[in-house]
Amino acid sequence: MEKTKKAKVEKPKVEEVVAPKVKKPQFVDKLYELTIGESPIVYILKSRGCLWFDPSKGYEREIKYCENQKTIFVDEMKGPEKLSHIMFRDGKLYVPKEKQTLQKYLAYHPDLNKKFKEHNPVQIAENDIDYLEMEIKALNLAQTLELDHIEAILRAEIGNGVSKMTSKELKRDCLLFARRNPYLFLELANDENLNIRNVGIKATEQGIIKLSNDQRTFMWGSTDRKLITVPFDENPYSALAAYFKTDDGIEVFQNIEKKLK
Repeated sequence: MEKTKKAKVEKPKVEEVVAPKVKKPQFVDKLYELTIGESPIVYILKSRGCLWFDPSKGYEREIKYCENQKTIFVDEMKGPEKLSHIMFRDGKLYVPKEKQTLQKYLAYHPDLNKKFKEHNPVQIAENDIDYLEMEIKALNLAQTLELDHIEAILRAEIGNGVSKMTSKELKRDCLLFARRNPYLFLELANDENLNIRNVGIKATEQGIIKLSNDQRTFMWGSTDRKLITVPFDENPYSALAAYFKTDDGIEVFQNIEKKLK
């Protein structure tokens, strides 16, 4: 008799479960800087009597820094409390990684980012890069603008003096403005009402229209006939630019453009 072969029973595969890696807390030295203007030789930060709102508990908790305690929360402290002074010298405070309680207290302090901040070289580098990229963008745009557009931008920035400037002076000051304040420069350069507002300012300078002393009414220069009333709390030339874009204002705008020298 032939022996019957036993069928092989495959064992179910068990997937290996890999435990997630738990990141170890990083303890680093930290530097803090005062942001209150001119730094005194010594500045003592409040180390007691501060409140911090605990979102997990729904109420404020008192915090203070005691060098012999492992917590900053008063309701968790045990035994004697040895208060410590927190002193900035020449505007700076260095806290080594071993002083974790002090670092935590400073992170919860109500004056953080008001009277002092943590020195963050990475964030500073990122901010510098953003600013430099914006500066390059503004300078590149400034080099491509027509003279009328440049004049409109500078008139919004420095006022009526642009009327007496040569084309070279306008181009130079435009580049200097783009480098000095690239964010404002780009905002003005991309303002769709800028050139319209510039026409209104030039018309006022040349007496084609007049703006009342209280900055509330535009009138024709030759007849004193009212053009528009400026809404309360609105820039008069912004209001005039908005009027020029209305059905009634388009004809007035075209008339003024013809009269401009």
